[in-house]
Amino acid sequence: MKKMVYGVRSALMVVGASALLVACGQEEQAEQAEGQQQQEAPPMPVEVMEAARQDLPLDKSYASLLRSDDEVTLVARVTGYLQERHFEPGEFVEQDQLLYSIEPDVYRATVNQREADLQSARAEFSRAQRDAERFERLLNQNSVSRQDYDQARADLGVARANVAQAEAALESAQIDLNYAEVTAPVAGMISLSEINVGNLVQSGSELATITPLDPLEVRFQMPQDDAFALRRQLHAEESVEDIRATLALPGRDGGDDQSLEGRLDYLGSRVSDRTSTVQASATFDNPDGDILPGQFVRVSLEGLKRYGVYAVPEIAVTQGLMGPQVFVLDDENRARSRTVTLGEMAGPWQILRDGLEEGDRVVVGDPTGIEPGTAIDPQPFSGSAEEVIENLDEAQAEAAEPARQGQGNQAGGEQEGGEEGDASQ
Repeated sequence: MKKMVYGVRSALMVVGASALLVACGQEEQAEQAEGQQQQEAPPMPVEVMEAARQDLPLDKSYASLLRSDDEVTLVARVTGYLQERHFEPGEFVEQDQLLYSIEPDVYRATVNQREADLQSARAEFSRAQRDAERFERLLNQNSVSRQDYDQARADLGVARANVAQAEAALESAQIDLNYAEVTAPVAGMISLSEINVGNLVQSGSELATITPLDPLEVRFQMPQDDAFALRRQLHAEESVEDIRATLALPGRDGGDDQSLEGRLDYLGSRVSDRTSTVQASATFDNPDGDILPGQFVRVSLEGLKRYGVYAVPEIAVTQGLMGPQVFVLDDENRARSRTVTLGEMAGPWQILRDGLEEGDRVVVGDPTGIEPGTAIDPQPFSGSAEEVIENLDEAQAEAAEPARQGQGNQAGGEQEGGEEGDASQ
């Protein structure tokens, strides 16, 4: 009987201990859950925008060669000795200004001779014409034979041909005389003379080069995607001249940067099979002649647009395991990563080709510290990507200031410690 009582007591004690352990475990789990809730960070206040298609302006720049569209190389058209040069190398010459004389007296004498030949031919033509008229009257009177009349008509035809030949020879001589005095076909800066006075000039010899400095032209190659987008834009609302162009050059000898304002005036109609680009050109006014052709420069185009695209501020894009990503909010305002495909940069905006849908809530503020699952307190977005970047720069500068001060204090302490050590020694 006593053994049974002891056995029951032992069983009850075991059950009681087990119940006590279970209660303690539940209490610990509750305390841990409560501690986790207390330790969970509050939602991060970050600017959020709603994804929607928009039209964005672009600023594009392309490598190009600065050139003078009206540059002319003077070439001799006649043979003779260079008798005189009427300019100084490097000076500005006006259009139609006399530049070289290549034995004009010789060619003028030839013109005089051809004029005399023409007068002789015309006199012979007059005589033949009178003979033909006389023989025609005599033939009507049966005073001359038909053969004599035909001969007179033939002589008249030969005389007429001689006149035409003499006129052509005179015209050719006059052309040579005009070429004997070389004039400027355009206004511009003239180069050094390739041939000195007194040397024999052959027809086809290069004499000098005239380079107009205003306006200047740049020719450049646009990637075919840019060219196709620009062509669609021009068909929609604008002409080529509405696209502004800016040419920037670094200042010389520490001076200010130089720039020219111009316009796009040509967009090619075919894609190069070698470079997959489309040729374009822009024209720039250079009234002071400060910028010279022959330089490799970058030309910037303003007025380009992309229509109906998704875009976010550049800082909103981070690098994830699957590539570029942005953070979007779910229904509980928690951040979820979304892999995206990047397009072009439009100033501070990053165009996204794929990955977003209409109405997605995208985190556009500082993504530092945000991970998938992070609770977000959505803040209104001003719509200015520049403002977001400026705010981030200011916050980073403020965060870096205490660190710089700490480094300065530490350096000062080390310096004081070193001085005390030196004094103790």
